Amino acid sequence: MITTMQLNFNGNRSSEKFEVNGAYLKIAQQIREEVKEKTLEEAIQYLVGKVEGKSLFSKRLKTVSYSIGQMNRIIDAGECQAMVKIGEALQERGIELIAEAVDSRPLVRAVFIAGPSSSGKTTFSKKLSIALEKKGMTTQCLSFDDYYIDREQTPKDENGEYDYEHINAVNVDFFHEQFQDLLDGKEVELPKYDFAAGKSVKSGRRICLTSHTVLIMEGIHALNPILCQGIPPESILRIYISGLTVAKNEDGTYFPTADNRLIRRMVRDAQFRNTDASSTLARWPSVRRGEDKWIVPFQQNADINFCTAFQYELGVLKEKALSLLYEVHADDPAYVEAQRLKWVLNRFHDIPLDYIPPHSLLREFTGGSAFEY
Repeated sequence: MITTMQLNFNGNRSSEKFEVNGAYLKIAQQIREEVKEKTLEEAIQYLVGKVEGKSLFSKRLKTVSYSIGQMNRIIDAGECQAMVKIGEALQERGIELIAEAVDSRPLVRAVFIAGPSSSGKTTFSKKLSIALEKKGMTTQCLSFDDYYIDREQTPKDENGEYDYEHINAVNVDFFHEQFQDLLDGKEVELPKYDFAAGKSVKSGRRICLTSHTVLIMEGIHALNPILCQGIPPESILRIYISGLTVAKNEDGTYFPTADNRLIRRMVRDAQFRNTDASSTLARWPSVRRGEDKWIVPFQQNADINFCTAFQYELGVLKEKALSLLYEVHADDPAYVEAQRLKWVLNRFHDIPLDYIPPHSLLREFTGGSAFEY
């Protein structure tokens, strides 16, 4: 039997800042009153529609703080679908408010989105693109990953392995050249990084910016001053996203804040990258070191901080994640961490994946998404 005393939480502690978002809790408390004269969906949309940006954005990542016991009681009472619908609606509202912020700033030509591994940058970018197009803008979604230099030129870490999280793995000068050309109204052919070959190649994709076009660019270095150097600050809106775990025990103690992202990544890697849990767990410490060096320190440069985690998501990811963790054998170096994660996941009651809509950001990790990746 695993006890809390046997589990080491220190290695997964995040330096990201977060604070509790009262909007979710307020809506959850009001929903019963509002539903008297409305359907559940109407009540949720009505209440979420009144949420303002200050309730969702700050210099810290705003998250929700139910105890696991509270969530489990909601699930056991058959009210889990309402909890999911509130969470999804709030996230959609937050993205709509970001689109409004872009719309109110006519000088903004690009939105730069940074965030650590498995924070959902790709789906977030797609959702923001839709929200902006609803405002009458056109969008072009780009990834900073396509500006990687060739593999043999990539810096190496202390273990002699290629360090793709190093800022010098990006062809910064070439990005600056292309971005300035776009601001000047010129057409450019975007690069594409061939990960299999480890080479930068031509994509054949040519774009230019019109007065109503907004670039949406996502990548781990999007807030790094080196990448943003020389770019007029009024021309970009900078967003930092993450998926902080804020689940807590009944006694008020929190779980490690990076658990959500680790479990998301493990489920995604197994499903889409043919990578087992052991490999993902072995790689995770190196990923975290890179984040703490190249991503998290620049969180303070963001104009908007946005948390992509759902309060209940570990209950959704539980079934897939546990099946992977049970394949980690006792002689595996990752076994202790696998045991810890199993203990964490087993605190949550199960939430059926069918409750999660196809447009949910969670679908980036579980599969069944309405978006193409």
